[in-house]
Amino acid sequence: MIFDLSQAKPPVVVDTTLRDGSHAHQHQYTQEEVRAIARVLDEAGVYAIEVSHGDGLGGSSIQYGFSRVNEMELIRTVRETVKRAKVAALLLPGIGTRRELKEAVEAGIQMVRIATQCTEADISEQHFGMAKEMGLEAVGFLMMSHMRPPEFLAEQAQLMEKYGADVVYIVDSAGAMLPQDAYQRVKALKSALTRAKVGFHAHNNLGLAIGNTLAALAAGADWVDGTLRGYGAGAGNAATEVLAAVLDKAGLNPGLDVFKLLDGAEYVMGPILHFQPYPDRDSIAIGYAGVYSTFLLHAKRIGKELGVDPLAILLELGRRQAVAGQEDWILRVALELKEKEVEAVPD
Repeated sequence: MIFDLSQAKPPVVVDTTLRDGSHAHQHQYTQEEVRAIARVLDEAGVYAIEVSHGDGLGGSSIQYGFSRVNEMELIRTVRETVKRAKVAALLLPGIGTRRELKEAVEAGIQMVRIATQCTEADISEQHFGMAKEMGLEAVGFLMMSHMRPPEFLAEQAQLMEKYGADVVYIVDSAGAMLPQDAYQRVKALKSALTRAKVGFHAHNNLGLAIGNTLAALAAGADWVDGTLRGYGAGAGNAATEVLAAVLDKAGLNPGLDVFKLLDGAEYVMGPILHFQPYPDRDSIAIGYAGVYSTFLLHAKRIGKELGVDPLAILLELGRRQAVAGQEDWILRVALELKEKEVEAVPD
């Protein structure tokens, strides 16, 4: 399938190194790291910088992992650092509440990205209402969008648009999509929405983050996401510096400084990285099985503790269609697999 970019327009680019990258960083960003990353991104011309716990406002917890520095302090640090870029935060209804959103506004966010499972847009109505009351740019995230067909996702997007979303994203949380999947889903939203823009958020579990983003642009996507060095959950995201170079070569650069991003990726992010995300055995399994990217580190840790192959854990979670909020399933599945191994050993 050939994707024609001749009708595509330069997209709005949002960098989420300081949110999705928090997963890879085990939520241990320091203020100094955040300040350095925000400065590079702002000077390079990204439209907005998303900063919060990897699981959004209020995510710092025993279930999702505690942040090293309170996310409100990190938001303030970014707001004090940037001169042009908007400051955004993620909010998952049920994890973040009105209290956290109000605190984040006071700390300096100008945009909130409200994320639900792709089947649950109806739970976001109150949150979009709150966002608009607070004068925020409001963005909807349909997570795990590979799990439902384009027509279904279009209906969910229409709900978010009705609630007040300025943009609605197709989100490939598991990095499970092929380019035609991204194209068809974005195309469906472009046809269904009358006011809201359409965005695409990629993960690289099958090595297709940039390719899928280009397919989304060919389908008419208005907004796209990236992270420096692809630093994010699972095998990471579309790398912002690569995305900038590709957009520039395609004549779709929205004003990004490609070489500043290259320098930032090499000399700012390089020394900060806990590891370089890439499609390794386990993260490919996530894309193949279609499970949430943030399950990877938990599956590795629990698998090591119990002596169970993380790949087996991920594949079983995919079979059960586990989604965000069901991280407790990881331990349960691992224990069940361990029990089966013990039962299979002959007396």
